[in-house]
Amino acid sequence: MTRVAIIAAFPGELKPLVRNWPHSTRDGTRFWAQRGDKKEWEEEWIAACAGAGQSAATRAFAAIEAGGPIDLVFSVGWAGALRAEIAPGSAHNIAGVIDVRTGERFRCDAGAGDLWLATSPTVANAKEKLRLASAYNAALVDMEAAALARLAAMRGIPFYAIKGVSDGFNDHLPDFNRFLSPSGQFELARFTLFAAFRPWHWPSLVRMGENSKRASQSIAELLRQFLL
Repeated sequence: MTRVAIIAAFPGELKPLVRNWPHSTRDGTRFWAQRGDKKEWEEEWIAACAGAGQSAATRAFAAIEAGGPIDLVFSVGWAGALRAEIAPGSAHNIAGVIDVRTGERFRCDAGAGDLWLATSPTVANAKEKLRLASAYNAALVDMEAAALARLAAMRGIPFYAIKGVSDGFNDHLPDFNRFLSPSGQFELARFTLFAAFRPWHWPSLVRMGENSKRASQSIAELLRQFLL
């Protein structure tokens, strides 16, 4: 049995992939599981999400690993573009991940793409995107992948990252950091109330919602090329 871990931050990032997979929740982590046959050996695909940030990604990894050794890990989900030419809604197979906190660089397994991803401890605003692009020559930014790359390296297992672009380089959005709980959960009720009284944010939020849906679908299509 080959166990493949697919880890995201939020259910919406996984929705097109796991729509018909059995689902469960345990200790704040949501799981979806499916089995398939590929090249004459059986695989188990386990998707999980526990929230935004490296700590949440580590919890999701540990929760999957509690059910048995992991043989391959994918970090999937939404990311912000650090270059103007990267289109919102698109998905990308990542070449490597940079941990902004430590400066560590982790290369993805053979066959990965040519774009580098920066993992930041916060949701990057427009100013921070400029800094990350300049300092790290990265093309995308997320909050989770470096933790999973590190865990995979420690165990000597293959690591891949597939990221879908939820917000473009020039998009101006509210500060989402203030709506993330210490455990990495997005406080939707608080954000909805905040946004309701700030109509100037509505057009950009609508665009981001549409881009995020397209990005999730693009992630699923790209990931299926690995799994099937």
